[in-house]
Amino acid sequence: MTKTLKTGASALHWLWLSLLVIVLDLGSKYLADSLLTYANPVPLLPVFDLTLLYNTGAAFSFLAGAGGWQRWLFVAIAMGMSAFLLHWMYRTPRSHYLLGVGLALVLGGALGNLYDRTVHGHVVDFISLHWEGYYFPAFNIADTAITLGTLALLVDMLFSRNDTTVEEQK
Repeated sequence: MTKTLKTGASALHWLWLSLLVIVLDLGSKYLADSLLTYANPVPLLPVFDLTLLYNTGAAFSFLAGAGGWQRWLFVAIAMGMSAFLLHWMYRTPRSHYLLGVGLALVLGGALGNLYDRTVHGHVVDFISLHWEGYYFPAFNIADTAITLGTLALLVDMLFSRNDTTVEEQK
């Protein structure tokens, strides 16, 4: 027999981290959009520039030139994934810290980029890393949170010894 977790006992406790990611992401994108000139790099370190770019596609500009329909596809995917992540957080025990943190980071990043797509029609990217003429695609705080959250989920999946991830057994 199983029992459903109470909201207070779930990983929803980590929603404050999702909110922090959203605030940092949207704030940094606002500053980048306000202070930087489009496609004009501002070198900060030999391997790091701030470069304002707009991405109408998904990761690595996937479908960027598709004509506009992809915006609504990515909005729908982000909304569906956000609902799925919230449900997963609700069903995850609060004691599963790494899983809860990973889900919260991915959710915050997804919602940060969802806001951009919905309001602006593109995602604001501004972090540019490079080495001797090789450039990694520009990204933002939301992308960083999604990447770190995914790594946390992978580490949890590979190394967690706790078998109770969805429901507590009686």
